[in-house]
Amino acid sequence: MSLCKLMFIGNLGRDPEMRYTPSGRPVTQFTVAVNQSTKNQQTGEWTEETDWFRVSVWGDRAERAADQLRKGNRVFVEGRFKSREYETQDGQKRVSLDVTADQVINLEKRPRDDEGTFGEPAGAPAGAPRPAAAPGGRPDESDLDDLPF
Repeated sequence: MSLCKLMFIGNLGRDPEMRYTPSGRPVTQFTVAVNQSTKNQQTGEWTEETDWFRVSVWGDRAERAADQLRKGNRVFVEGRFKSREYETQDGQKRVSLDVTADQVINLEKRPRDDEGTFGEPAGAPAGAPRPAAAPGGRPDESDLDDLPF
């Protein structure tokens, strides 16, 4: 038995693109940038490198990803990993890091609208009044008993 599983957190590099296979199955594709800071041991300077992953999501998850995710969203992705070599138009050989996602979680506290600005909190109807703050400026915590954990 073999296992090739990958988990990462990063930001969407572009809006998701959804299409349908000839058999009618939805697939959504997007790219995710994962930044990593490393310190040069000789100079002491910090450098930042970015790895890009091409993510494909299938089925019902594909439709949800296309509806909920936008460029810049921070996401958690878990899936199967495969590298693919290709040649650019100018003849350079490159490697593409492709992930077929089993799970995609939007880590944004509030969804972004089409212009990239934050909208209402997730699950709140548009134009709904926001909860009143309790004395001391803290949100009303009476609904915390409804949480499943």
